Amino acid sequence: MTIRLHDYWRSSASYRVRIALAMKQVDYERHDVNLLKRAQVSPENLAVNPQGLVPTLEIDGHILGQSLAIIDYLDVRFPNPRLVPTEPLARALALQRALVIAADIHPVDNLRVLRRLNEMGVDQAARDDWYRHWIVEGFSALETMAGEDAFLGGAAPDLSDICLVPQMYNARRLDTPLDAFPRLVEIDARLTAIDAVATAHPDRFKPAD
Repeated sequence: MTIRLHDYWRSSASYRVRIALAMKQVDYERHDVNLLKRAQVSPENLAVNPQGLVPTLEIDGHILGQSLAIIDYLDVRFPNPRLVPTEPLARALALQRALVIAADIHPVDNLRVLRRLNEMGVDQAARDDWYRHWIVEGFSALETMAGEDAFLGGAAPDLSDICLVPQMYNARRLDTPLDAFPRLVEIDARLTAIDAVATAHPDRFKPAD
């Protein structure tokens, strides 16, 4: 069985899926879609992802988009380790935490939104401030939601932890102050020390100049 991931090395959503695949030890082929060159809206990419986005996963004869939907499919298809809890309350709480990032932070800081702000005449400094503002707002809520366990998901990482790692990467890339989020910083450090998470880091997929 050949599994193919269409992704971009610095895409947060793609980063999430790479983490899930690595944690589940699922081998896959990677197809690069260069967002800066607008390859996401090429006829080739639109043929597999009508939204013109990444990631897209080809698996079991199916074509799946949207990172959380992909991870949910992987969690059923390859259930070890479990990333989305099956117990109703634990599942709802994991989704709640994950969606703080995937629904409330990431969409308004997405490359296409930043590109649109640029087209509207918003300068780079203001765009960077916009980016940091939404991270801080979301992280403020997530810091409160974080318990005292090793991970957001408790004793083991769950879907919300997989969403946290790429968002922390982006926060640091945009020099977002993180002093107000000691639990998130601590959890992120614990996560990035896991070999499977480290193998999904964007630097491992950055194209040569």
